[in-house]
Amino acid sequence: MTVARTARREPSASCQLVADIGNTDTVFGLMSLSGDAVLDHRRVSTRVPRTIAEYRVLLSALLEPALARGAVVQRGVVGSVVPSATRTVTSAASSVVDGPVVAVDAHSDLPIVLDVEEPLTVGADRIVNTLAAKVRFGRDTIAVDLGTATTYDCITAQGVFKGGVIAPGIGVGLDWLVSRTAQLPEVELTPPQAVVGRNTAECIRSGVFHSAVSAVDGIVAKLKEEWDAADPLVVATGGFASMIAPHASAVDRIDPFLTLHGLGIAGAHLDPR
Repeated sequence: MTVARTARREPSASCQLVADIGNTDTVFGLMSLSGDAVLDHRRVSTRVPRTIAEYRVLLSALLEPALARGAVVQRGVVGSVVPSATRTVTSAASSVVDGPVVAVDAHSDLPIVLDVEEPLTVGADRIVNTLAAKVRFGRDTIAVDLGTATTYDCITAQGVFKGGVIAPGIGVGLDWLVSRTAQLPEVELTPPQAVVGRNTAECIRSGVFHSAVSAVDGIVAKLKEEWDAADPLVVATGGFASMIAPHASAVDRIDPFLTLHGLGIAGAHLDPR
């Protein structure tokens, strides 16, 4: 398995700010203008309500080191699956970047094809993951995004999104188990030392963790059986990727910033100055 080592370099004269707004977390990234390098990033909870002013403070702190070195933040790019947060983050980003702030959705003019029955319902995260897979890998790809939901996207080498799978995320399963039972405790999700738990917390941790690993291996195997792709590359990304993917035999590569790269690449296409 390969873990993508994203180049982290000093910001040049120009860079861009991207925002990946998910149901649980929002990840802000300071990217090269081409989208190939993550210069800095910060993760905050989407579930904590914030005003435009509060987001502005967060973004100013992220950008301050680059600005101090003379960098110009030329554009902002927002991809969101949380409509209630989109306008707030977009407004805050508009106040700290020097150029336009663009939102990525199914209407965006990007060099990909959404070959599904309802293309306008495809989430921004899956759209930019498709774009990133096309540009970064150039081969048939199954992108496994381990976030609030776990999504499996079938993407051709030419950047055609063929569809996939949406499953409950790992954290959702853990929350459901605790909330629906009277005596099971809350536990921190970490890789268990053994499959057989010796106390209740270990049993829960083992069950949730190994269910997730087995789900990745099982669903990827089913996708490969049904999709007529020649040896697709399986790439894991998302907040839980670094925990789950190393234990899943189906995963070929971990690219923790795949979505940020996709947003950065989208920005280069939508505002190619």
